[in-house]
Amino acid sequence: MTALPPSLERWFDSRGWSLHPHQRAMLERKDAPALLLIAPTGGGKTLAGFLPTLAELGEAPAPGLHTLYVSPLKALAADIKRNLRTPIEEAGLAIRVEDRTGDTPGSRKKRQRADPPHILLTTPESLALLTSYEDAGRTFAGLQRVIVDEIHALAESKRGDQLMLALARLQTLRPELRRVGLSATVEDPEAIARLLARHPDPCAILEADPGPDPDISMLVTEDAPPWSGGGAAYAIPAVLDEVRRHKTTLIFHNTRAQAEIFFHKLWLANEDALPIGIHHGSLDRQQRERVEAAMVRGDLRAIVCTGSLDLGIDWGDVDLVIQVGAPKNVKRLVQRIGRANHRYNAPSKALLVPANRFEVVECVAALQAVRDRDLDGESRGPGPRDVLCQHILIAAAAGPFDADMLYAEMISAGAYAGLTRAAFDACLEFCATGGYALRAYDQWQRIRQRADGLWELRDPRSAVRIRQNIGTIQDSDTLKVRWRGRGGAPLGEIEEGFAASLTPGDTFLIGGQIVRYEGLRELVVEVTRDAHRKPKIATFAGTKFATSTQLSARIVEMFQQPDWPELPAHTADWLRLQRDVSRLPEPGRLLIESFPHDGRESLVAYGFAGRNAMQTLGLLLTKRMEEEGLAPMGFVSTDYAVLIWGLDAVTDPVPLFDLARLEAGLDGWLQGNAVMKRTFRASATIAGLIERQVGAQRKTGRQATMSSDILYDTLVKYDPDHLLLQITREEAMRGLVDFARIREMTERVGDRIDLVRLDRVTPLAAPLFLEPGRIPIRGEADERLLEEEVTRLLDASGLATVGGGTG
Repeated sequence: MTALPPSLERWFDSRGWSLHPHQRAMLERKDAPALLLIAPTGGGKTLAGFLPTLAELGEAPAPGLHTLYVSPLKALAADIKRNLRTPIEEAGLAIRVEDRTGDTPGSRKKRQRADPPHILLTTPESLALLTSYEDAGRTFAGLQRVIVDEIHALAESKRGDQLMLALARLQTLRPELRRVGLSATVEDPEAIARLLARHPDPCAILEADPGPDPDISMLVTEDAPPWSGGGAAYAIPAVLDEVRRHKTTLIFHNTRAQAEIFFHKLWLANEDALPIGIHHGSLDRQQRERVEAAMVRGDLRAIVCTGSLDLGIDWGDVDLVIQVGAPKNVKRLVQRIGRANHRYNAPSKALLVPANRFEVVECVAALQAVRDRDLDGESRGPGPRDVLCQHILIAAAAGPFDADMLYAEMISAGAYAGLTRAAFDACLEFCATGGYALRAYDQWQRIRQRADGLWELRDPRSAVRIRQNIGTIQDSDTLKVRWRGRGGAPLGEIEEGFAASLTPGDTFLIGGQIVRYEGLRELVVEVTRDAHRKPKIATFAGTKFATSTQLSARIVEMFQQPDWPELPAHTADWLRLQRDVSRLPEPGRLLIESFPHDGRESLVAYGFAGRNAMQTLGLLLTKRMEEEGLAPMGFVSTDYAVLIWGLDAVTDPVPLFDLARLEAGLDGWLQGNAVMKRTFRASATIAGLIERQVGAQRKTGRQATMSSDILYDTLVKYDPDHLLLQITREEAMRGLVDFARIREMTERVGDRIDLVRLDRVTPLAAPLFLEPGRIPIRGEADERLLEEEVTRLLDASGLATVGGGTG
């Protein structure tokens, strides 16, 4: 085992600390080409990742970059820098540590390329940018190790694909480079190991003692949760009681808008004036940093937050985590729980607060999954090709490249191991010409092949624009919000669409404050304080989580129990009543309920496929019903069901779920749908067809939308097999539409569809009638209703038989 520098050993001794077994194991296995460490939150896994680096650099390190640390969050990189500097400085080690993110000044970034520190802490985007420079070979000349922290978070997104392509480039520059991945929550270690390793090389997996089970339960309140909704306002008094009983409480929400609403109501009920804060990604960076600093100092008793505080930053003395709303995903819940009692072998303490009656069932299922250490996750499939196109442009910005060598480099990245040469060549051709319909335009002819066979930028000056647009995070179309007046302080951002709906005098919530919209000035929303009116709610950007398939399966399995002693009485009684008047959904079968309600015929399909998939299923089923002449009028969906109302009762639902016809209907629906245009804009931006940043100017969301819509319509008309249209369909199918879940559901169920005809609304269906977001269907039903109304009026006036035979 490599020994630590004596001064660092003495530093550990002075604090009475000793290395944990997994930290010693990291030192022993420091020479592994790829190593994945899975250790519990608070188990010192980040220090474990750095111990081999500190041992190798010792007390007299050679100049140059030795270790690169990659984090999903800028704040996490800054936090690690603070934590690393303590042992380095107090042990007197001559090791230079710096971070490099979007917040780093340009002068320091330029210096880091020529004179890199021993340890550089960065993000996937900044690393991709570093690899795009001609002097990348010099910058990374001494690189020996790469540490990817919170690798599970990166593995689930295009940022992870971008990172692995960048690591493939680094491995070409430094063939002996060693890779280390760190995570506390991994449902499939082998899959993460394959992603981390250089394909086809193996990756060793080191699992630490998971520590004690978390102390996690569901918050019990005197008031039962409402039948629908996501705010959990009923639980405010009980949540405040928990805040009073603990030092620091993190109160997580699944969306930013829900966090704003809850914080506002919590503040109004906070009669003890407890110091509480709010933190989410739409708030101004300075405001977020003030909240973070207050957390570290221990000045706040509670922080209402979203996924912005999910990951492994040590936020002071947090001793309780509250999750408001069903967690939707067990792995995310475990990650959030780990923010409490952030110490090794100390059980985390957490409470779940269901927002409505059905979420009580989901919360209990999630609690069981946590206790069984049964994490969930979705397979992402092959690496997306829009990211691959961007990587080709990054390679060209760094200098001429050989296509064969670049292809070999790309297929060494796990997600792209199955990439065919034909698919690579199609991306290369796209970068060179823009595709058949666009090849006549110079702006999309970005690279060319030289006489010697190497590829290079057609115009070397375009390297600057490529670098300005590197990244896979798609900004939502947002506008800055500031207090009115010269030099007004920034508050955060709201979506353009929401801003367009405002008129002067309207109020909305941001940062927990009610503000009054005064006007739009130079693309900035100007507001003033208004604490006396009921606000609108800003439609903040951010992920709308869908319940995982594994958690959904647990819920359906719970329904099969003869009774539910683990559920509150009100919820158990609700399920028993459902079983008495109808039936409960069963594994491997699809329950359909049909009943009259409010003068219409209603149909409920309990698919349990997640919100996006159920929304898509609603669209496709109503389309199929129109084809069958059943006159649907509208639908609404949740994670577990879709409710459709119309004029006619469905007597045979099996033909409606024919997979081939559903998919055909999807293709027709997608062709001109806004979902496709939105997905196209995202993929076209990543692939470099659309630039959001040109020089010092950044396009507004509306400008980018207009550009992408024109391009989309042009390609659909003149080049329907264009590479980007292929990519767009792939992305829409697995993202916003989530058709894979519908396919899995229909294939699993087959013709085992149970239609239950009833004379009234059932207990399980009742909450659906209270759901917001109803989508009307304009079609045959409107015509029939209009015809009936005209006939009624004619009958009432005695004109129905007058003039019937005139021409």
